[in-house]
Parts: sequence; C-alpha cells; structure tokens
Amino acid sequence: MVFLRMSAESEIMAKRPTIADLAREAKVSLATVDRVLNARQPVRKETALRVYMAAESVGYHAAWLGKRRPEPDQPRYQLGFILTQPAQHFYQDFAREVEAAVNATQAFHGTSLIEFAPSHMPGDLIALLQELGRRCDAIAMVAPDHPTITAAVEELKAKGIPVFSMLSDFAAGVREGYVGLNNRKVGRTAAWMFSKAAKRPGKVGVLAATERYQAHELREIGFRSYFRESAPTFTVLDIPLNVGTRPITYEATLDVIQREPELVGFYVAAGRMEGAISALRKHGEDRGIVAIVNEITPESRAALADGIITMALATPLRRLCQELMTLMARAIETGCAKTPGQTFLPFDIYLPENI
Repeated sequence: MVFLRMSAESEIMAKRPTIADLAREAKVSLATVDRVLNARQPVRKETALRVYMAAESVGYHAAWLGKRRPEPDQPRYQLGFILTQPAQHFYQDFAREVEAAVNATQAFHGTSLIEFAPSHMPGDLIALLQELGRRCDAIAMVAPDHPTITAAVEELKAKGIPVFSMLSDFAAGVREGYVGLNNRKVGRTAAWMFSKAAKRPGKVGVLAATERYQAHELREIGFRSYFRESAPTFTVLDIPLNVGTRPITYEATLDVIQREPELVGFYVAAGRMEGAISALRKHGEDRGIVAIVNEITPESRAALADGIITMALATPLRRLCQELMTLMARAIETGCAKTPGQTFLPFDIYLPENI
C-alpha cells in the first residue's frame, strides 16, 4: 500500500483561491478579472473596485498586483465616518471594516477619518458632521432622523459634500443615499421565526428605544404587522425604553419576565441586547423563552451557543463598506444626485447550528 503525503507548500497551493473563485465572488467574467488584474484594457472604476474588494475577501494571491501598480492619475479623497457607541463590539468591528475598505479600494487613493459620537443627541452629531464637512470630500454616518440633523446635511449638500446614512436612514430627500438593511423585512423575519419557534401562543415583548432611529421603528412596525396579519394568537407587548443602555434593557427584560406568566419570548428591536441576554441567562432559561436580537457579536454568539437566544439577524458589514466606497466615489466625481437612492443589503441569519 502506498501512502501519499502533501507537503506544506502543496497544501497551501491546493487551498489557494483561483481566478474563477475571484470572478464568482465579484460576479464578473473571467475576462474582466484578467483585464483588471493585468491592466490589459480600460475597465470601469466601479467594476475594478468590485474585483479588488473580492480579491481581498477571498485572499486571492495576485491581489497585491493592483496595489503595487502605480496609478498616478487616481484622485485622492478624504472620507469621513461618524459612528456611535465606541464601547460596543459591533461598532468596533464596523470601524475596522470601514478602515479596511478605504485602504483596499483601487478606484482612488483614500484616507478615512472615523469619529465616534459621544451620545445620540443631535447636537453632538451635528458638531461632528460640521467638523468633518470642513475636512472631507464625502461623509457617511449613523444617526437618528431629526430635523436639525436634516438641516445640517442640507447645508453640506449645498456645499457639494454628499452625506450618506448607514444602518438607519435619516434626512430622506436630502442625504445622498442610504446603505443598510430593509429593516421592515428584518422585523417581519423576526416575527416569522417567533411564530415557528414558540412552543405555544402567548405574549411577546418587543424592546424598542425611543431615540428617533428609523431602523428601530421599522423593525418594530414589521414585527407587529406580521403578528397582526399572520399570527393573531400572539399578543405583542409594549416595553418602551427611553434610552437603550445595558442596565435599562436588563431591568426592562427582568421586569417583564417576572410579571408576565404568559410570556413566550422577546425581540430586541433596539436597545442594548447585552442587557436582555444577561436577564435571560439569570431568570429566563427555565421558561423556554424565545429570544431574537440584531447583530452578531461575542455576546450574541455565546448566547446562541448556550441556547439563550434563538436567532440573530445581522448586517453584512464588509459588504456595506464595499458598497459605500463605490457610492461615495461616484457622488464625489459626478456631484450630488437629483434623486437620492437606497441600497438594501441582504441580512445574515445566525442560528445555534450555524455559528
């Protein structure tokens, strides 16, 4: 009997992504990939960017060719990003994906300025928006839908500086574009899972902070509308959260668990899901409660593994940042659009069996 053993180098070669893998990831032809990587013929900037980002994503070994090839005619853009809640793992991951996308783009030479707002208050966000407006060619931010923020975005638009909304839409008709999930569908998907996973009909709590974030409102609307239309044997409870902090979410979750014997589950549409997870760990495991949250983090991943939560609906941050690079570059080069657009990304679904 003959035994064959691959060398370490052979194993690496066997696993190395091919041009076919790259074309499949970028959703272009093999010929287009060849033209981009080897500069054989002119290719649209948007297409080239998609190929380079796909190369980074799959780890294609020739991705460095595009980085090392001098392109003196490429423009230089400074891009601003405003995020919130710097202590949260989700926003830390978001910041890393933003920086990686800006550094990886081959359509332009980009630098990123990433700022974390000290609070959700419009005044704090407007101050950062105005500061970045003096330094950047385009801006993308996470913010509530508030009239004063809309006015600040309009002022920047008049100066030729496009502003994009991320995750949650705001300043409709004024901002350059929205990039994120269709949050009404997110809410309806959460409700559908509840109707299938709950062991019996009963009361369902929906945790939603009242901070004027459109994404939170749309998730709750979608969640309630599904039960009203398709699962009327469930009753959706109001659990208002004035501020989505971890302690407040913990106390609100614990309160409902203790006073509602017919409770069958929770959907954390907004607020700090970590607080709800902590309350469920301590007081909800013996009740068979279904719990669904938004975004995948170390906390939600561990809760899925331990059977504390049933599902997490998550934003594909890498794809969101890649889309932003294309849209921001286009807005800088062609000017603000007459009809602002929306880019809805497919959301990821995490269950205990696929983490």
